[in-house]
Amino acid sequence: MADKRKGMFQKGLDAIEYVGNKLPHPITLFAILALLVVVLSAIVSSFGLSVEHPGEEGEIVEINNLLSGEGIEYIFSSMTENFIGFAPLGVVLVTMLGIGVAERTGLISACLRGFVLSVPKALITYGLVFAGVMSSVASDAGYVVLPPLGAVIFAALGRHPLAGLAAAFAGVSAGFSANLFLSATDPLLGELTIDAAAIIDPAYAENMNIAMNYYFIFVSVFLLTFVGGWVTEKIVEPRLGEYKGEFREELKGLDAVEKKGLKWAGISVAVATVLIALLVLPTGAPLRGEDGGIIQSPFMSSLVPIITILFFIPGLFYGIAVKEIKNDKDVADQLSETMASMGMFIVLAFTAGQFVAYFSETNMGLVIGVYGAELLESANLSGIPLILGFILVAAIINLFIGSASAKWAMMAPVFVPIMMQLGYSPELTQMAYRVADSTTNIITPLMTYFAIIIAFAQKYDKQMGIGTLISVMFPYTIFFLIAWTVMLIVWMLTGVDLGPGSPIHY
Repeated sequence: MADKRKGMFQKGLDAIEYVGNKLPHPITLFAILALLVVVLSAIVSSFGLSVEHPGEEGEIVEINNLLSGEGIEYIFSSMTENFIGFAPLGVVLVTMLGIGVAERTGLISACLRGFVLSVPKALITYGLVFAGVMSSVASDAGYVVLPPLGAVIFAALGRHPLAGLAAAFAGVSAGFSANLFLSATDPLLGELTIDAAAIIDPAYAENMNIAMNYYFIFVSVFLLTFVGGWVTEKIVEPRLGEYKGEFREELKGLDAVEKKGLKWAGISVAVATVLIALLVLPTGAPLRGEDGGIIQSPFMSSLVPIITILFFIPGLFYGIAVKEIKNDKDVADQLSETMASMGMFIVLAFTAGQFVAYFSETNMGLVIGVYGAELLESANLSGIPLILGFILVAAIINLFIGSASAKWAMMAPVFVPIMMQLGYSPELTQMAYRVADSTTNIITPLMTYFAIIIAFAQKYDKQMGIGTLISVMFPYTIFFLIAWTVMLIVWMLTGVDLGPGSPIHY
């Protein structure tokens, strides 16, 4: 029976891999979707569908035909603006300027190693998961640094190295949307959510901010750290058994130069934090709001450059201390290399920008939102069942499309308006999406870093393949998804804001 189940499981994985591999590249996919929106706008507009604008009483909204004379003119005249105006483009590139310097000088790697090595042995599993969750502040750097480091640490302690790799991978990937700080993910998804909310209520969208999920993701760090550590020690490691491979590791700590670099980085980021605080906290400070508040203020609108500064400055000082930066040319080279590594994202932003803009111009998002809300209301699907259904749909989609921004760029214009029509805030919809998107990352072969994790694992087990890795990671997905969803439901029931000025209900 066990062999039969294993065979069926492998067939299921093969099916996921086959279907996923048949999907076009995200760049091509958005180009196809943009073309599809143009064609659909002509077809749907011929039926004369119209709805009353939910935010403007008495205003009738119709589908705009992009194959009409005016529509074709719009397509050609707006192409450049659609690209430049694609919400995540600027914020991601600006954020990565700071993160890129911190990563390329070695600061991020040193911080992660230093933290994990400072944790007592009894808590090393939980420390590793925690470091993985926190690594999302450095975008994707955690994928490259922590899983192999986790394997090395466990091997050096006489434990199964694959358990250490799994714990780190679970934290980095399945816990990607949780953090004690804001990361590049927040502006990346937040700008798309704000744009989608503007379809229904531009005034509401104008008052939203990219820290809309901050309170929830802050608390989530502790939940996922506990769950990830527990799953590793109670399920994954016992299942792997005793490591009988020949590979052994010697754990190396930070050398004197790295410690010096971390000291200078710590001092510099502390000074930078104090200086920024002086721009926010005192009465009449320039980054406070007109009414003296902080939630609706220039400070909240400036989080992207602030994040960039708080990565760039310690990265600069660390690089100088470890002699990775000797002059301004080295800094310029690192910044240029960071931007060069963003080439794929920039091209993706072009095609995704056209799709998002066309979808908005046709008014299809607004019409779908009104009709979708009516359909869900007639089906009596609301509240917790509605959120659970949305999480399930997003989790399944994530098995086939790896990019979080690509999926949300497609889903936000549809689901955010629907949920707003049913009385749920865009902030809640985004958080539900982030829960689903993160937890299933580790069990899809289509995730960008999945092949790299397999390569790391094969160092300790030559037979490691897709099915084996997924079977190791599957318990994390199940327990993370259940625990995180329960936490979201409890949060909904309490009515506590998800972030600064970010309610549960619309």
